[in-house]
Amino acid sequence: MLNALQVFTTVFVGVMVGVEFSVAFVINRILDALPEDSGQLGRAHGGRMLGAVMPVWYITSLVLVAVWAIAGRDHEGTGLVVTAGGLLILSVIMSLLLLVPINNRGKTWTPENRPADWKEQMNRWDRYHYVRVAVIITAFALLAATLV
Repeated sequence: MLNALQVFTTVFVGVMVGVEFSVAFVINRILDALPEDSGQLGRAHGGRMLGAVMPVWYITSLVLVAVWAIAGRDHEGTGLVVTAGGLLILSVIMSLLLLVPINNRGKTWTPENRPADWKEQMNRWDRYHYVRVAVIITAFALLAATLV
């Protein structure tokens, strides 16, 4: 049963990492290259859509890692799992303190009501997101290393 939990958790976190990596290095670059207001409208829509899904995904990932750490506390590699859990906690804290406030503003913007510094705010969100992606990639790598 522990093996199934380990594999399921690793895949679940890995898919989350893939989505966030794609947002950072593919989707936002595509949106930024669109003409006129299309990119800003796409980011607002993405903020609404992913803003509803990702909190559940992050918390579920954290819960799965915590269950794995508790269930496997007597097994080799538990320290890596606990460290991965700590990194996921860090990613949630980063999200709440740095990314969510910007996202909450950005998801309501239209070309008519966006602030003059909207591009600067989106660039700040991107920079924070790159760091968060690095944190969750590291957490995923630790979980994957535990399976070896």
